[in-house]
Amino acid sequence: MRSIEEINAKIKAGKVVVATAEEVVDLVKEKGVKEAAAQVDVVATGTFGPMCSSGMYFNLKQPTPKIKCGGGTITLDEVPAYAGWAAADICLGCTALPDEDPRNAVYPGLFKFGGAHVIEKLVGGGKAKLSAKTYGTDCYPRKELNMEVGLEDFNNAVLFNPRNAYQLYNVAINMSDRTIYTYMGVIKPRLGNANYSTAGELSPLLNDPLLRTLGIGTRIFLGGGEGYVTWPGTQHVGKPKRDDKDLPMAPSATVAVMGDLGGMVPKYLRAASLTGYGVTLSVGFGMPIPVVDETVMAYCAISDEDITYPIVEYSENYPLGRLADLGRVSMAELMTGSIEIEGKKVPTGCLASRAMGREVAQELKQSIIEGSFLLTKPVAPLPGAQLAEGL
Repeated sequence: MRSIEEINAKIKAGKVVVATAEEVVDLVKEKGVKEAAAQVDVVATGTFGPMCSSGMYFNLKQPTPKIKCGGGTITLDEVPAYAGWAAADICLGCTALPDEDPRNAVYPGLFKFGGAHVIEKLVGGGKAKLSAKTYGTDCYPRKELNMEVGLEDFNNAVLFNPRNAYQLYNVAINMSDRTIYTYMGVIKPRLGNANYSTAGELSPLLNDPLLRTLGIGTRIFLGGGEGYVTWPGTQHVGKPKRDDKDLPMAPSATVAVMGDLGGMVPKYLRAASLTGYGVTLSVGFGMPIPVVDETVMAYCAISDEDITYPIVEYSENYPLGRLADLGRVSMAELMTGSIEIEGKKVPTGCLASRAMGREVAQELKQSIIEGSFLLTKPVAPLPGAQLAEGL
């Protein structure tokens, strides 16, 4: 129908037509797949939620005399970082916690500070206290360094996330007699609640379930700025079991992504404390889907009623739990505020923000319309995927 080059030409000419994934659902219902595909050039997706496999790495501008951070210890605001590469290349994971008890004294189950908070502070223009201790060498004689640093004090500062944007994920429940504290939030005993974390029909990888338009080198909205898909994400499953709409039946595809921290904003990179579990980073992630054929539009027309998630018991034998006999539930049902499990009405709660996911999609849409965001052709497919013609 159209190629990436043709779509980019329309973007540059100010003639591109972009719709969000939510808008496409209604458009296809009204006009059908064929007419909707002829009308829309790009579909903008978006999500915003906790993505624990996230972090930053940076290259420190060397002081005089120079210091070899690798082989020593380094902290930012007392949160340990990793410097085991070269003299001044340093990595800080969003879930890293201080060596001293990081829990809030007033609310012991909450974690007051971690790597995600440092990242959010730096992106917001703040400073962090960097402390390094090492052994010293002839070429790097300094043994200690203490200084306040911001993004401007680094030669490079990059957000690098090994696993983001799960294509599908579980609905977490707890059938035991005790409250459990998980990366899916607090799960109350005896089916007290059911937690999920997804943007549903806005979710980037769910709108391209066979990964026909997404690959290594795809430009994305990341943290309020631009980023790229750099590799399949850790735990990526390229060929999962699928339903009759080709949607995965269990957690499947993920992507590793990277972008310049200098172009990002705290609104879309937000630290979060998960009670009794630890610290994480909520990330704004948006993916443009080029409508290169009618099949792309058919997949983008998936609705919250179409998407179903496995219900997984988290208190025992996780991750297998009692998956087989607890069934599945649709996004539409989850969003009503309660679902029924084994005859009991169970309240639902979402860790991801649908409202913020919608904002991500709208910002991506506007950037494309304004001509400031061009699409890229993937240089290679993700495992298990076959890129569509035109890519």
